[in-house]
Amino acid sequence: MTTTSRPMLILIAGPYRSGTGGDPALMAANLAALEKAAWPVFRAGHVPMIGEWVALPVLRSAGAGIDDPLAAEVLYPTAERLLAHCDAVLRLPGESTGADQDVALARQRGLPVYHRVEDVPGHLGRDAA
Repeated sequence: MTTTSRPMLILIAGPYRSGTGGDPALMAANLAALEKAAWPVFRAGHVPMIGEWVALPVLRSAGAGIDDPLAAEVLYPTAERLLAHCDAVLRLPGESTGADQDVALARQRGLPVYHRVEDVPGHLGRDAA
């Protein structure tokens, strides 16, 4: 379990569209890489959050996709709104303007920023079931 007094809501930030050239398969692979960090964060006693888990259904409900101009009005603002509720950010490797913006905003708000899942309080290690 976690060593903090209560579970944290941790935004997992990293590349989603960056470096994909709009290729849906590459974006799906990037999302899978973000989601891979969700279990260790949860196992550490926290609640993982990925902005695309919220932003993509919002886009779909507006009848738009990731390549629609509306995406610019949804993706980054979703992360910004989520950060108003998050307790920390886990910044995964890889070039990403959006993730860098998340880190900058988290630091402005005095939130911890972790750069490795192993640094998340309560992390149980690779062999934990």
